[in-house]
Amino acid sequence: MDRHAHQLARPVKAAIVGGGWAGIAAAVSLADAGHDITVFEMAPQAGGRARSVAGDPDYDNGQHILIGAYRDSLALMRRLDVSPEAVLERLPLALPYPGEAGLRLPPGPPLVAFTRGVLAHRGWPLAARLRLLAAAGGWLARGFRCDASLSVAQLCAGLPAAVKRDLVEPLCVAALNTPAPQASAQVFLRVLKDALFSGPGSADLLLPRRPLSELLARPAAAWLGERLRTGRRVQCIEPGWRVDGEPFDAVVLACTSVEAARLTAGIAPGWAALARALAFQPIVTVYLHSPGSALPQPMLALREGPDSPAQFVFDHGALGGAPGRFAFVVSGAAPWVERGDCAQAVLAQARRELAWATPPVIERMLTEKRATFACTPGLVRPPGRIAPGLWAAGDYVEGPYPATLEGAVRAGLAAAQGVGGGSGAKGAASGSPTNTPCAGQATLCQ
Repeated sequence: MDRHAHQLARPVKAAIVGGGWAGIAAAVSLADAGHDITVFEMAPQAGGRARSVAGDPDYDNGQHILIGAYRDSLALMRRLDVSPEAVLERLPLALPYPGEAGLRLPPGPPLVAFTRGVLAHRGWPLAARLRLLAAAGGWLARGFRCDASLSVAQLCAGLPAAVKRDLVEPLCVAALNTPAPQASAQVFLRVLKDALFSGPGSADLLLPRRPLSELLARPAAAWLGERLRTGRRVQCIEPGWRVDGEPFDAVVLACTSVEAARLTAGIAPGWAALARALAFQPIVTVYLHSPGSALPQPMLALREGPDSPAQFVFDHGALGGAPGRFAFVVSGAAPWVERGDCAQAVLAQARRELAWATPPVIERMLTEKRATFACTPGLVRPPGRIAPGLWAAGDYVEGPYPATLEGAVRAGLAAAQGVGGGSGAKGAASGSPTNTPCAGQATLCQ
């Protein structure tokens, strides 16, 4: 054991740079293990990208959902006295389209539920359903592993067009925020494994019934108290470790990959280069308002196309929010951000595809240009460990998931474990280098 490791065997003074879900997970875990923590957050509020809009809590910074497989995220909420049952609407996985029932998974053991759900999908010919089950059986037999160079489109090339259109493509862009032709098949298979086949309820959709900041950011801020310093952008980290001149025993970089690369450029240039090389995919959320209108389900899938940007729509009135407000989500939105007419295109799509009691109007559009990293085949992501006493935590570090809330939380727990054996890190992603080239808000599942 080297000198630094010996020092970390005792309680440490740790700085967490970033107050998003990864930073909150690291802070809570380290504090519960008896360490002295300080969280630096450059924004005026905690929560990172998964929060309500500053100064306007009626709106979330994009539509987020969780799934039943997000066990560490749900455990963190409970640790901060937030009841997931009270703030999240749990629904069995279903992908209904306007006027179509779509795929629905019944309760029961995962394999049985998936098989029953696919066979019951009358919108697909029987031959298409059987081909999907055969493909899923092959993925299961291979342990949900594939060549790291494959894209999702290549992995699923043999599936019927209707299955790709109604299931594979929407799930891929929702989970990876990367279109199927550019998305990593390896990561997609890991998402399917954990969501669809890891246990009863793992695929359930958990839709927020409260403003997003109430799920974690505000309870965390109250719990941290003076240990949280908002409106504070860290300018410099020096070996030793000093954060803007203030001494610490260890540092967790739970900020964005861009900020982490800036702060580590002179300390770990190789790591900083990996972080800097990540490309990004945007997400656009368009809020429409239509008094008196309601969707037949709290969430509907939509078929995107050249004139139809949105892949999903959420009825906030059905989820305990503002009646008549609908959130349309455009994932993998780079082409629409470049075009500049996304809101108008969503409005036209909504008018064509849905029934309205009153004409919908654009209420607000929120664009997150760096919503997630582009989860492409063979992508090499930076490891969680940067140097002795210096760790990275975020949805972009090495791990088995794309850019999701669960990936962020697990990265925070892994960093806490690396710094000082933080509590709650058991079972989290290791945070150390792995052989998984691209693993990890998903977008909808952020």
